Amino acid sequence: MHILNNFPPLIGFAAWSGTGKTTLLEQLIPLLRNQGLQIGVIKHAHHDFDIDHEGKDSYKLRKAGAVDTIVASGKRWALIHENDSLDNGYNKPEPDLWELVDVLKNHSLDMILIEGFKHESFPRIEVHRRELNKPLLYPDDKEIIAIATDSGDEITHPIKILDINKPAEIVTFILQHLSLQPE
Repeated sequence: MHILNNFPPLIGFAAWSGTGKTTLLEQLIPLLRNQGLQIGVIKHAHHDFDIDHEGKDSYKLRKAGAVDTIVASGKRWALIHENDSLDNGYNKPEPDLWELVDVLKNHSLDMILIEGFKHESFPRIEVHRRELNKPLLYPDDKEIIAIATDSGDEITHPIKILDINKPAEIVTFILQHLSLQPE
């Protein structure tokens, strides 16, 4: 168990691939921002990925051997960090969630939303869609505190059921759970 005293409150979203975690986050983030909250997101990727592309200067500098590259403009900045520039990161384990949270902790965030990292210990909402015919992750995943679903009437577990089609309801639950809004 990690001590979260120096971190912003965090809540995760867990689901089978293709369930719509990112789509749900796209709906929740503007609603949370409308509450005046600064939101950070950490998303786990299961594959090799690039956010800068061949031909771009950031790509050229990273490929030349830069371990950290920051691309900045008046509108945004991005940090690209190579886990191990000597072997392209393939022999190093994936970053620990708490290392990534630590990167964000000094960014004046009110909350961090996490997609993935299901093997770490932190509270999360399961996203479940009936049409995928996948089993629930709850109750096997003891960190799940609620289920956002389109089939709430079919779930008989003693856990908070949220309507995936009512993002404002999910935001209210998150704010209450994290003690950021009175009950």
